Amino acid sequence: MRAYELIKETFLRRGYIWMVHVIWLALYGLFWWLFIPDGEEFGQFLFTWSGFFLPLALSAGVFGDDIASGRICVLVTKPFWSGGLYIYRLLGLSLQAAVHLLLAAGIIGVLHALTRRGSLEGLGLWLLASWLLFNTCAALSTSLSVVVGRAYNSLLLFVAMATGFIVVALLTSLLHEHAGGETFLSTIKFPWPPFELLSKFARGEHEEHGVTVEAFGLAKSLGCVARSLMLTVVYGVIGIILLSRRQFSCMRD
Repeated sequence: MRAYELIKETFLRRGYIWMVHVIWLALYGLFWWLFIPDGEEFGQFLFTWSGFFLPLALSAGVFGDDIASGRICVLVTKPFWSGGLYIYRLLGLSLQAAVHLLLAAGIIGVLHALTRRGSLEGLGLWLLASWLLFNTCAALSTSLSVVVGRAYNSLLLFVAMATGFIVVALLTSLLHEHAGGETFLSTIKFPWPPFELLSKFARGEHEEHGVTVEAFGLAKSLGCVARSLMLTVVYGVIGIILLSRRQFSCMRD
């Protein structure tokens, strides 16, 4: 019962959360109506807005607000394991994303059926890639929220991602013709959310990965999914360790 209450509380944690969902869904419909995109074009838009910006909006202050207000002392009580609070909060965010993406697919499906414009080809893979990216970004943002006050975890993640993108773009241009440059860049990008990897997965393009078999496209696809899930788990474990070891005050910050 407590698990249900914590997941439900994640849905209702802030009044503006429902407004975020409504605005995002309206943006999907508006984008489809104005640009009449095909499945890949709309999928790329969906991938960015639901995979990256949506978790930033939903996870802002997911722990930081409770820690700063002292409310965390009410939520984390014996014999309840504090790591369980992290898991249920993250699960609540993931369920929100799943419902959100299903609604997005339904809206676009209705618009396509009514107007007979555009194409839905390949949209299913983009929906899956968007959900996987959401989970990875949400886990990273939630872990940051354990140590970053208030709702600044989302802002910090946004700035870090923007800075990282600029740095990688500069290094790519500088190391493009150097031996070992690709290996160095892959090493840098490996611990970050798999934007490029999941984008290629949704398009049906795959690089070689250690857990895949070169000759089989299905194995490569499973490798992409596995790496995304692995990063989500790693970010989550870090957050659980940080939350379990923190000492909380009941006083408002």
